[in-house]
Amino acid sequence: MSTLETPTFDPPPPTPSPVTDPRTTRRAGWSGVAAAGLALGLTELFAGMFDAVPSAVSAVGSFVVDWSPGFVKRFAIAVFGTADKGALAIGTTIIALIIGYTIGRATLRREWLPGAVFGGFGLIGIAAGLAQPLINPWLAVIAIGGAAFAGWRVLEAMIASIRGEAASAPTDGLPTDPSRRSFAALLTGAGVAAVAGGGIGRSMIIQRSEADIESVPLPDVAMPAGVGPENEFTGINGLTPVVVPNDDFYRIDTALIVPRPDAATWSMSVTGMVDNELRFSLDDLLDMELHDRYVTISCVSNEVGGGLVGNALWTGVRLVDVLDQAGVQPGATQIVGRSVDGWTSGFPTEAAYDGRDPLIAIGMNGEPLPARHGFPARLIVPGLYGYVSATKWLSEIELTRWEDFDAYWIPRGWSKEGPIKTQSRIDHPRRGERVAAPDAVFAGVAWAPTLGIDRVEIRIDDGPWVDAELTAPLSGDAWVQWKRALPVEPGNHTVTVRATDGRGETQTPERSRPDPDGATGHHSIDFRAV
Repeated sequence: MSTLETPTFDPPPPTPSPVTDPRTTRRAGWSGVAAAGLALGLTELFAGMFDAVPSAVSAVGSFVVDWSPGFVKRFAIAVFGTADKGALAIGTTIIALIIGYTIGRATLRREWLPGAVFGGFGLIGIAAGLAQPLINPWLAVIAIGGAAFAGWRVLEAMIASIRGEAASAPTDGLPTDPSRRSFAALLTGAGVAAVAGGGIGRSMIIQRSEADIESVPLPDVAMPAGVGPENEFTGINGLTPVVVPNDDFYRIDTALIVPRPDAATWSMSVTGMVDNELRFSLDDLLDMELHDRYVTISCVSNEVGGGLVGNALWTGVRLVDVLDQAGVQPGATQIVGRSVDGWTSGFPTEAAYDGRDPLIAIGMNGEPLPARHGFPARLIVPGLYGYVSATKWLSEIELTRWEDFDAYWIPRGWSKEGPIKTQSRIDHPRRGERVAAPDAVFAGVAWAPTLGIDRVEIRIDDGPWVDAELTAPLSGDAWVQWKRALPVEPGNHTVTVRATDGRGETQTPERSRPDPDGATGHHSIDFRAV
């Protein structure tokens, strides 16, 4: 007896839910990106329109810089060098856009999320913005809060459009053409507004600052002797010039976005352990006796052979002239420099009076200080690394006791005293470069501010040390160039350099890291003679 089998049918695949359909969630994610970008772009636009409104990218990035562990900052400088600020700004923006993408996708399930997230980030941006210098609190709240509100509303509008498309979509899951065009218009409009707002705002900030700087011409001062044939070797490829142009001069600081104080309202105060607290405008400084000094400055993070060092002609007021007006009280053993963005440095008071002649600099290489190098005024203290002395965008000089205050970098693991170590560097040839045999030319720079360079020697491979020719120093605080021609056999070689300072002390060959008080060791490079 046979039995009839009941036929079976596979059920059709389930239709994706509108909130789980991959096409829908991707579009929601890009909606979040556009909304986050719009909020950031608007904050930059408002910062460009009003000089008392902070950039949200700058404010949040500065917060990250200030609270990052010391090893993170050292890593950033080692990896990115002078581009670390740009890398952080780009990274901050990318992270914000990634968060926007995540929030956009999640909003399909949680309609309340955009208001909560944009409200929260608006509060974070306002808090970070209020900590920035030279801002109007009410304008900051209105601008950053308004940008966050705009991002929230735009995201809600795009998500509503996506939901409407999903609800009216035919069974194939594809939105109708009118719905697709509506969403595309919203997404494109938000994206264009974000890019345009950010670009225009940043351009307005820079243009406003540059016009401000150009309106402050330096008066004529008694210029020191210029650069002549005895001071500079020429015609050697890659050799750093004795005076580094402003645009090529290294920049290392903690400011994510360059502070741009208004020259007309900027002032610098002298406070603390002084008989008379004083305040100087830029015009006050310009009316004082100005001096020019060739001084080489260096960042403590400079690796052996690194480029975080440079020599320039600095114009400014002698620090001792300002301190004498204020009257330094007994026991004031530390001079603290404060920037408009709150950064601090600290160095011994005796460094102002031991003959090294620090400056409150308002000019660089015959021009007003560029914004990135500290306009309107900065401190230049020969012989000390920048982290303990070279306050840019100067707002205050405070006299205090050495034991009563630790400047910005000291709690972060760096030495409180930061004398620049004697160093030398090979600029020519570059690492791995081919040179012509049998006679090869080697050249570079050497520096020991306040001590001077007495001698530079090089050697090929493990051969004997031989003296190099030196240029005449522009001052006792300026670096010198060196060069030497030596015979080399064809093949791979190593050249090493060392310097001896004015005390007769020669660089140690022992390698050490920059932290906590500057790198040591001889600079060597490999090259090939052909």
